Amino acid sequence: MAAEMDQFSREAWKELASVLATINSSLEPDRVLDAIAQSAARIMNAEASSVLTLDHRREKLVFAAASGPVGGELIGTEFDANLGIAGRAVNQRSVEVVRDVATDPGHFGGIDKKSTFVTRELLAAPMIFRDDVIGVVEVINRRNGNFNDADIEVLRLFAELAATGVSNARDHQQLKRENQGLRESFAVRDSGIIGQSAALSQVQTLCKRVARSNATVLLLGETGTGKELTARHIHSLSDRKERTFIGINCAALAETLLESELFGHEKGAFTGAAARKIGRFELAEGGTLFLDEIGDISAATQVKLLRVLQEREFVRVGGTTTVACDVRIIAATNRDLPAAIADGSFREDLYYRLNVFPISLPPLRERREDIPQLVAHFVQRSAKDLGVQTPTISSEANATLSGHSWPGNIRELQNVVERMVLMCDGGEILPMHLPREIVGSTQEEFETGMPTGLRGYERAMIVQALRDNGWNQTRAAKSLGISRDNLRYRVKKYDISKPN
Repeated sequence: MAAEMDQFSREAWKELASVLATINSSLEPDRVLDAIAQSAARIMNAEASSVLTLDHRREKLVFAAASGPVGGELIGTEFDANLGIAGRAVNQRSVEVVRDVATDPGHFGGIDKKSTFVTRELLAAPMIFRDDVIGVVEVINRRNGNFNDADIEVLRLFAELAATGVSNARDHQQLKRENQGLRESFAVRDSGIIGQSAALSQVQTLCKRVARSNATVLLLGETGTGKELTARHIHSLSDRKERTFIGINCAALAETLLESELFGHEKGAFTGAAARKIGRFELAEGGTLFLDEIGDISAATQVKLLRVLQEREFVRVGGTTTVACDVRIIAATNRDLPAAIADGSFREDLYYRLNVFPISLPPLRERREDIPQLVAHFVQRSAKDLGVQTPTISSEANATLSGHSWPGNIRELQNVVERMVLMCDGGEILPMHLPREIVGSTQEEFETGMPTGLRGYERAMIVQALRDNGWNQTRAAKSLGISRDNLRYRVKKYDISKPN
């Protein structure tokens, strides 16, 4: 054995050091794995080699790289981690030596049957990094004679050193993924949930109740009710808050683009796929994925999404390798999903997977008492974004805004406030600065001060606030965002009295 080791040392130790330097020079996992497969075959003077990675979460061994005449047929093939010769190498944490694979019950001969390649002899060495088995290196059929004891020892050492390269590349990929995910997480500013109405308080209570679990959440509500903000709020209360929050509007992309965005794609998967793309599920690993407008995805995408929810794994577009994922799903829609199920446009089984914990978000017209607080917030934010002086808000403007029905909800309110900030030139926001659809008046009426249309609208709004609050003027004034004295003045001005 000593002579064999000396002979191998003279011929291969220098090359081994050079090869390992090459492996560790790359930080792309696929390139590192391919370099390991090619280098193992060359150093061991073998006809073929392969690298299998261990998926701990799924307990699978997956062919990740291979060299030799049938190497391409192996990529993506997977099997239970406790099976086969490679499985024995993992479990025994030592080099498996099979001198005659034909007599070994653990050898899978299916690949040999599909080609003229015949596996005679095989060595399988575990890749171990910091006492953790991360994969297996296999070499097949020594070109000159049989593998000897020196070959076994060199392959063991090669596999352990190669494991360092694989681990470094994986760590680098994870950092890149988290960095990209965090950039997307903060792409949309989270200003917190604003308001103290009973309807909003109920939503916040439900958010707190579900946040610490991994349950899938379905947010229901009209357009502009703050579904993404609510999803971010749930994420911020969860144990995943230190990981990424990734959102995607499913209605904004065509079917093929949506699948690529969700699951990623492999190089060459379709025209224009010049490189592998990491999808949102991988970017959100360990964190939260928000699927907005989930009711608008195609039937084909529904099937793939259902599989992810059931199996917690997926395959990139154009790929064969199964990718496990640990992602918390929060979906949202403004559609009537039971009606969509009835007309055949939405899968019933997917609906039940999504509807684990539904939360209905109230429209703005059902939480009018929050409008003054929201207006104040958006005035501050709009002034800062537009680079103008922060204006004040007149009680008349606040009262008018509180009385509007807001079909576009918070999103519409935000846009209206931004326009008001521009129109008032940093002074006081008055009813004349509001869009005519808000005050129900013509542009000419704006120029004459308090228009007749607004007077009637304001009186009706005050009466409604008094009715909603049992004619308690203090509570009614608070819901309108004005002082009690201001309300009393308007009650007298409009000759409003409580009905008998």
